[in-house]
Amino acid sequence: MDILLSLSVALFSGLMLSRLAKKFQLPAVTAYLIAGVLIGPYCLGALGVEGLGFGSMEYIESFAIISDVALGFIAFSIGNEFRLAQLKQIGKQATVIGISQAVFTTLVVDAVLISLHFIMPDKLSLPAAIVMGAVASATAPAATLMVVRQYKAKGPVTSTLLPVVALDDAVGLVLFAISFGVAKALISGSVDLVSVLVEPLVEVIGSLLLGLLLGLLFTYCERFFHSRSKRLSMSVSFVLLAVALSMLKFHIGPVHVGFSSLLTCMMLGTIFCNFCDFSEELMDRLDRWTGPMFILFFVLSGAELELSVFTDPIIVLIGLVYIVSRCVGKYYGARISSDISHAPATVRRYLGITLFPQAGVALGMAMKAEALGAPGMIVANITLFSVLIYEIVGPYLTKQALLKAGEIDPEGKTSARGKQGNTPSQSVEEQAPEAVGAAKK
Repeated sequence: MDILLSLSVALFSGLMLSRLAKKFQLPAVTAYLIAGVLIGPYCLGALGVEGLGFGSMEYIESFAIISDVALGFIAFSIGNEFRLAQLKQIGKQATVIGISQAVFTTLVVDAVLISLHFIMPDKLSLPAAIVMGAVASATAPAATLMVVRQYKAKGPVTSTLLPVVALDDAVGLVLFAISFGVAKALISGSVDLVSVLVEPLVEVIGSLLLGLLLGLLFTYCERFFHSRSKRLSMSVSFVLLAVALSMLKFHIGPVHVGFSSLLTCMMLGTIFCNFCDFSEELMDRLDRWTGPMFILFFVLSGAELELSVFTDPIIVLIGLVYIVSRCVGKYYGARISSDISHAPATVRRYLGITLFPQAGVALGMAMKAEALGAPGMIVANITLFSVLIYEIVGPYLTKQALLKAGEIDPEGKTSARGKQGNTPSQSVEEQAPEAVGAAKK
């Protein structure tokens, strides 16, 4: 009973707060995150009433399967953006921008934080500064995708943004593994080439191969069914299978083999959308089915935000320096690489701003960094602080960037009660495909 009550409170609070956020022209994602904070252990959950909010971080972690599955579906949806027809137009630009801006951001943050280390060596260690640079490369695909869908954004920035966000995960994993290996070498005094070079490549390549195999099997199995509901069920089963298999971890000799669920599910979506001739229809139906799950995912993410980091002024100071340097790296990294790849003017101006949100992937890196001991705890706390700021402010900045780029139509919002303004009302059946398929246009 308590679990169901907590989930219903989370879903209801997220939905109701999104109505209030609309009055202030804030994205729904921001409302869901704030709702999570309000019913989390530092607000409503602190009352200790079972089922009414989330009373502890341990209780929130018991819902981790919802977050894992939601991220799988988000990655699957992003993979659907890698259609060959679109990639022929923007594939080279997205690849150049995606890799370049991630590396540039890491270098900028590393330079700033290493300089800060020499100013206050007792507060920020060199290993922690190096690892934070790699963490900075990651961008949150979930918040970005939800903003694009909510406002039905379409145009050059949106078309470039989604593939770039997808590439961030792969590039970020490699950069983090290398930085993590260097940090371990600085602490222990010995260099482990396997963990620095081999393991990150194995994780990226292994995840892509796993997604490729599952995608081919998925496409083959879908052909046996003609009912829309059964095709939808098959889609759900394969995303769940991809998330489950990506949790496997084992050793091959000295090499630790693991998989990224984001990369696996993105490849699954990419193969499916390019090999299945009715993939767009299925994606539309799948997007409608996953709506409540995504709301729960963001509310739970908000509840997980560790507000206690605000009590340490040193963490706040280093966190602010990290946030500013990362934003500079993302903005100018995207700007410079857009110039190099001859991207449209709106992409050069506004793409970098849409890359500010940061959450799940960065937190995963931070949790892994805790294995470094004291430096790892500094990395985790700084990341928690920055995610709190990015997740609340980032979606709003993404919306404003897309609005200024002319890719959001302020008058184009629709609802089940009809289109806003003086235009005739539309039925739910007419509007739903537009609302959920906007990220694909």
